Amino acid sequence: MFIYIKYMVSLRCKMVVKQELQKLGLQYVNVDLGTIEILENITDTQREQLRKNLKAYGLVLLDDKRNIIIERIKAVIIEMIHYSDELPKVNYSDYIGEKLGYDYTYLANIFSEVKGITIQQFIIINKIERVKELLLYDELNLTEISYKLNYSSVSHLSNQFKKVTGLTPSYFKKLKKQRFGNLEDL
Repeated sequence: MFIYIKYMVSLRCKMVVKQELQKLGLQYVNVDLGTIEILENITDTQREQLRKNLKAYGLVLLDDKRNIIIERIKAVIIEMIHYSDELPKVNYSDYIGEKLGYDYTYLANIFSEVKGITIQQFIIINKIERVKELLLYDELNLTEISYKLNYSSVSHLSNQFKKVTGLTPSYFKKLKKQRFGNLEDL
């Protein structure tokens, strides 16, 4: 995880930042002018304390625009797949770009660089998670699920499901029923 600091311009600044990270128990990979790379995610409490401590030295903790953009991309995708009754009929790239007000290529490049997967892969992972939910609810058949999630065919959904999970949708459903019995009884 990267953290960005304004006014960090000297070796002394780097030493101060390293001391403050150690005080908070944060392990860092690298401290460079204006940038810190830490190993773990930083909690809001730690971030606020770091902000306060650095401010005493005239340093300003910046919120990472790229991470903010990535969180917005993820939120749009999760909202689109998990909470909308129907997926948009336009290309996902057009939808995401329009929702966020950025060129999709720019968003895709940032997302891939930071997350290590493409936006398309993230969409597929979320669609498969949604398929799993719908299979467990047992309210829709595979054809209806395929239509609801804009798959071109049941075969396409099944192939993608198997590629991601290693199981066919019907076998997944069978395993869950064996493991949990009838979900209506819960």
